[in-house]
Amino acid sequence: MNRESVGIVETKYYDIDETIQLESGDSLDNVVVAYETYGELNKEKNNAIYICHALTGDAHAAGWHKGDKKPGWWEIVIGPGKALDSDKYFIICSNVLGGCKGTTGPSSINPKTGKEYGLDFPVITIKDMVNVQKKLIDSFGIEELVAVIGGSMGGMQVLQWMVSYPEMVKKAVPIATTARSSPQQIAFNEVGRQSISSDPNWNHGNYYGTGKVPKNGLAVARMVAHITYLSDESMYLKFGRDLQDKEEVTYDLSMDFQVESYLHHQGESFVKRFDANSYLYITKAVDLFDLAVNDSVIDGFKNVKSKVEVVSVDSDWLYPIEQGMEIVSALNANDVEVSFSELKSSYGHDAFLLEKGQLNYIISKFLSDNVVSDLMTVNIPTIGPSADIKEAAKLMLDNQVTHIPVVCDDSKLIGIVTSWDLSKAIATNTNSLNDIMTTSVKYCHENDSIDVVAYKMRKDDISCLPVVDDNLKLEGVITFDQVSHLVSNVK
Repeated sequence: MNRESVGIVETKYYDIDETIQLESGDSLDNVVVAYETYGELNKEKNNAIYICHALTGDAHAAGWHKGDKKPGWWEIVIGPGKALDSDKYFIICSNVLGGCKGTTGPSSINPKTGKEYGLDFPVITIKDMVNVQKKLIDSFGIEELVAVIGGSMGGMQVLQWMVSYPEMVKKAVPIATTARSSPQQIAFNEVGRQSISSDPNWNHGNYYGTGKVPKNGLAVARMVAHITYLSDESMYLKFGRDLQDKEEVTYDLSMDFQVESYLHHQGESFVKRFDANSYLYITKAVDLFDLAVNDSVIDGFKNVKSKVEVVSVDSDWLYPIEQGMEIVSALNANDVEVSFSELKSSYGHDAFLLEKGQLNYIISKFLSDNVVSDLMTVNIPTIGPSADIKEAAKLMLDNQVTHIPVVCDDSKLIGIVTSWDLSKAIATNTNSLNDIMTTSVKYCHENDSIDVVAYKMRKDDISCLPVVDDNLKLEGVITFDQVSHLVSNVK
């Protein structure tokens, strides 16, 4: 561990007490979600970022479990001072529905039978995974997420979040992913599934408790998949045509090359940590992923409201740049604010797990590039100038706010009344709002930089600023609490 790590962490579990309706029409009861969090959720609950993991990932994205030799899978970007700064943000990552790392999946106990689900587990989709994640987020009382971020299958979940919950996701970073699985991607997954189901020990998914696991089939599935995560260049750089533990080719069917040994090692290691049935269900969910409506990704993204940073890897042939650009084009067609970054890497698809410098730069820049409209509250209580003090006090109490803009009938800002003003009214025995409200109101505009607004608040000791257009028409408010976690040295 080092000072940039979140340190020792533990996986937690959330029991969903309602039936989960699935996209297939089936349902699941007693769903459990395994998750981890890093950092602290602030009292306004507006500093949360959700991280989506890839195909065979899990909730352990950062920090260290006691006794582990390796940290979480995205330690390179999560922690104090990193792009996903745990001193600023409350970061959440959970194991997906269908997984085998604590969240309900085919290896979990079916409450109806008392035995493992096996193939009785229903087919799930990326949308089902995201709906379960939404239940977890709701349990924290979080109404909006600063960002949803993830790579590969995690990127699919990010896109699904944008589509399923457009009002909830302020920013989104889908990395090395696609809006719909291609025939080639489906084909690779099908080879993996056939490898598993052809293993005699798979036993039609009923291998739990038998002492026999479809190790060979799952290992081969992993070997095939792992090839797609690498690039030709990275394999040449890592292995070339070097031999493994021998001086010359033996001209038999044994392993000659280092790359063969490497793939066998990957397969053998994988079967120790992953469930074969989970692999079947999760890869099927990836194959079914298609955000197009009427065969149009543009139509599929028509309700997206997030600010989006699409990231692709130049050497990724599993999810090539063209698929990232399709996402960008579809978002542009819907007037969504979207930007594109290209990771320059020889690592291939796996670059989203390895390119520390580029990832930290891209993500931190995107998250810090905030304007008022990214954070402001739109649906706010207002009051007219003819209202009395009692009316203003009740409005504050009912809405649990300390500032209420005073507006004319056309929503033009003419003043603001605060809880301090109400105290002054009581002290001076005044019942007229006009007598105590502030008319020389300081305000900001929706395109103002958060840094500028934070400086203005600090300089003038203001905790809330109305947001207006060029005609002083009220558009919302932004508070010090909303910006403080994003700006260093704001206090």
